[in-house]
Amino acid sequence: MDKINSHHQNVNPPKKHIFVLSGQSNMSGRGGVVKNSSNHNKIWDGVIPPECCQDPSILRLNAALQWEPAQETLHVDIDTKKVCGVGPAMPFANAVRRHVVDALLGLVPCAVGGTAIKEWARGEDLYQNMLNRAKESVKGDHHSQIKALLWFQGESDTSSEDDARSYKVNMDKFIHNIREDLNLPSLPIIQVALASGFEYTEKVREAQKGIDLPNVICVDAKGLALKEDNLHLTTESQVQLGHMLAQAYLAHFHA
Repeated sequence: MDKINSHHQNVNPPKKHIFVLSGQSNMSGRGGVVKNSSNHNKIWDGVIPPECCQDPSILRLNAALQWEPAQETLHVDIDTKKVCGVGPAMPFANAVRRHVVDALLGLVPCAVGGTAIKEWARGEDLYQNMLNRAKESVKGDHHSQIKALLWFQGESDTSSEDDARSYKVNMDKFIHNIREDLNLPSLPIIQVALASGFEYTEKVREAQKGIDLPNVICVDAKGLALKEDNLHLTTESQVQLGHMLAQAYLAHFHA
């Protein structure tokens, strides 16, 4: 009987507005990740701001490709080689859900810390995993739709002048490829201009802000507070960024 009910639910799933979350560690989230005082290993402090709390209308696609209630930490089974903390996606979703009355919100975490743009090229494992997860999120579900890709990446491309110089070309290709492979030629993409990085951060930021493609919006994270490592956003900054992403989505793409 359970199988029959489960099958029936799969035939008529609730409508979802789906958001793909991709990039590196500041998208997967390091807010609240601290060193354990006893052994100096990194742990998440477990602090969940009100803006990041669970809501029945917000789901996430887990690593097993099953929808489940979304909660921090969203990338725990995706970005598995590092300790995940608070990212921007839950505050984003909680801000957006107030403007969506006829559907659930579905978050598809795909970000992996320490990854360069070339690792997100078509054919690479990270790209293929993101593509597969995005396709799976709407598989057999004609009522749901991928509404946007949220992208926060680039810190790993700021150490080398060559990498920084080629960032814009690589990002342009990425946008073209993911839109083509999802058969969504106008897929909205909201990218985050870096808040931190290394020697060539400004060159990558210039590339990010200089991308001039339809339905691509840039949200600037510069000036948001960083943790002691001067690389990762604090929990409070991730909440701010989530609200900035939500404002960009609602202003430019939400009908």
